[in-house]
Order: sequence, then C-alpha cells, then structure tokens
Amino acid sequence: MPAIVGAVKVISIGSSGVFNIGDVFTLSPSGTAKTFAGAGSFNTGDYLKVRNFHSVTKTYDQDANDSNVNSVL
Repeated sequence: MPAIVGAVKVISIGSSGVFNIGDVFTLSPSGTAKTFAGAGSFNTGDYLKVRNFHSVTKTYDQDANDSNVNSVL
C-alpha cells in the first residue's frame, strides 16, 4: 500500500547498507562483519558512567566459516 513520506535526511549509508522508502519486495544486504568488543563498548548517550574494573574479550573462534554470503546480482 503506497504511503506519503515526509522529509527524510540521510547522512550516510555504509557500503553494504540498505535504505528504502516505499514499497519493497525484498531487501538483502550482501555483506557480513564480525565485531569483537568488550564491556561498555557500544554505549551511547549523554553523561554515561561505565565502570568495568575487569573486562576481557575472548576472540578465539573455532568456526571455519561464520556467515556465508552468496551475492546474486
């Protein structure tokens, strides 16, 4: 069903990001990433206080493949 969309401001879109306004059948980004981060790494906001006295991020991964992406263009 069509919709009326007001003003949209896009600052940036990543290299494998998807941005859509309107009707769509399927959206399929064609990229993957693995991110390792310790406690409190992705906190956002004003006046944050994060107390991590001991933080360890284990990055050992025994999988050979985590995300297999087949791009169909």
